Amino acid sequence: MCSTFAYTNQFQVLVYTSPDRWHNPTLPVAITEFQEMAKRHDFGLTWTQQPQSFTYENLQRFHVIVFLHSTGSELSGEQMESFKNFIRNGGGFAGIHGASIAADREEWYQRLIGRVFTEHPEVQTAVMNVVDKNHPSTMHLPDRWVWTDEWYAFGDQLVDNLNYLLTVDENTYDTDRTWGDDRSSAMGDFHPIAWYHEYDGGRSFFTSLGHMPELFRDSWLLNHIYGGIFWAATGLGIYE
Repeated sequence: MCSTFAYTNQFQVLVYTSPDRWHNPTLPVAITEFQEMAKRHDFGLTWTQQPQSFTYENLQRFHVIVFLHSTGSELSGEQMESFKNFIRNGGGFAGIHGASIAADREEWYQRLIGRVFTEHPEVQTAVMNVVDKNHPSTMHLPDRWVWTDEWYAFGDQLVDNLNYLLTVDENTYDTDRTWGDDRSSAMGDFHPIAWYHEYDGGRSFFTSLGHMPELFRDSWLLNHIYGGIFWAATGLGIYE
């Protein structure tokens, strides 16, 4: 399925999703809210579930590609090369939540994300800290943000230049409330949730927020995601 919602030419966004039993209920709500976001912020939006969209010629139409709960594992070698060329030619990328479940993905993609998912506990309420308010994705947020989500934990930082935006306070939820007696999602005092960096000629933004459908009806989350997309598409909006 591929749908184009044309608004203006401020910039063009390609949202890619793929079947995922953990997040299938979230996708219809998220796509509907993305359409409203595109109207509100005057950008062009195309949503696709077709790997065939990843050709060199087609991707040239876009400024940023969003992986919404997808890792692109369905892409063929040729399609992945088109995606790499898009980034290397200055394109932007925004990964949301499930995009970081990438332990079996190639190193290039893992480094594009910046860190790879390792574990998560059951959905719980927790307190996040905004550690950088100079980025468009966090300017609107309070210093501390109470939120309910599936709190991903991550492996080692894979690139040197990750700029962290949000962290979660592990003292405010149970990191051991997982599905196995010997499993834990604890990372310690520093548990990152969102970040951005420049990578291989392009720009990459990632947020691990957004597991449940209802979250995509929250204006703070939508503005957080839009700020990441805006920066990834344009490179603008960061204040030092």
